[in-house]
Amino acid sequence: MKFLGFGLFSALLAANAAATTPVPDVSPAGSGQHVFINIPQQRLFLYTDGKLTKAYPVAVGKAMTQTNLGEHKIGPKAFNPTWHIPKSIQKERNDGVKTVPPGPNNPLGPVFVRLGNPKLGLGIHGTNAPSSVPGVRSHGCVRMKSPDAMEFAKSITTGSPASVIYQMATLNVDADKNLWLAAYRDPYSKKNLDTDSLRKSIEAWAKANGKKISTKRINAILKAKTGLANCLTCTGKTKAKAKGPLQSLAWTQGLSSYSKPTPVVVTPPPVKDEVLPEGSAIEVDAGNQTPEAPVTAPVSVPTIDTPAVDVPVSPQAVESPLQSVAPQAAETVEPVYTDVTPTEVPATPRSIEPEDILF
Repeated sequence: MKFLGFGLFSALLAANAAATTPVPDVSPAGSGQHVFINIPQQRLFLYTDGKLTKAYPVAVGKAMTQTNLGEHKIGPKAFNPTWHIPKSIQKERNDGVKTVPPGPNNPLGPVFVRLGNPKLGLGIHGTNAPSSVPGVRSHGCVRMKSPDAMEFAKSITTGSPASVIYQMATLNVDADKNLWLAAYRDPYSKKNLDTDSLRKSIEAWAKANGKKISTKRINAILKAKTGLANCLTCTGKTKAKAKGPLQSLAWTQGLSSYSKPTPVVVTPPPVKDEVLPEGSAIEVDAGNQTPEAPVTAPVSVPTIDTPAVDVPVSPQAVESPLQSVAPQAAETVEPVYTDVTPTEVPATPRSIEPEDILF
């Protein structure tokens, strides 16, 4: 009975994590599964028939071994993979080891899911260093905590689309019709946050909903880039709490409407899931993922492994109506909200290697 109670509690935590994780502005496939990986946010989102079903923390490629942006497909899966270490990583490790068999010391963890063309050397996999997730520290692969990787691998279908995106902000409306803004650091130095469209979307939504939003607060959030969602419309002295499910505004287009799934034109034929023989050899590298010019080393966005709804939000002062104003001096932005990572199974043995040397 206790075990069932704990399992139910864990399931509720995981469901709450998906419901209250800030979501990017995306248009998932209206039918079937669609994976989105937002690099600055260090999150993987799984949509089914246009609806968000799971959200996971992930570690992505470092600035010098970036995870390839763009459209990909989910490839074959390998459970308990054998890792054939590429020469580039053998040189980094400098320990003479060329192969790592399945087991607790395998940096790929218990499962490897191919991401995109095999020539890219990319995959979504588990890890033997769970504390490295989330982060910006891999050789290009998308690293998950092993329990999450197993759950994802068992639920995703081979051939499903996977989009690797780069959105440095999220703009969400919660169930209480409050507006939440989060800004993320720029690990690949893209400097591509469209603040004009973001402000236009906020202004349009505020006007449509009869709200006044502080421009000063928006500027402070965008400057701080804490990765935490801040309520722009909450009032009163009590601490605000985000109430899921969250819905993204189509802010990349400057709109006040919600992001929508891509309409289904033709129902795609069912794809047979492709699972490689257990223990299959996997060789993955980051050989073609080096950016054209040196970039500043990224800093991982910190997260708090506690339920989002229990994290207090600073009260929001209602100031001047929204205007497009140049950023002012930074004000302190109190951490207000974060998502929850699914409860782990018994701890995986910790690697003795530096976490950014692992794949």
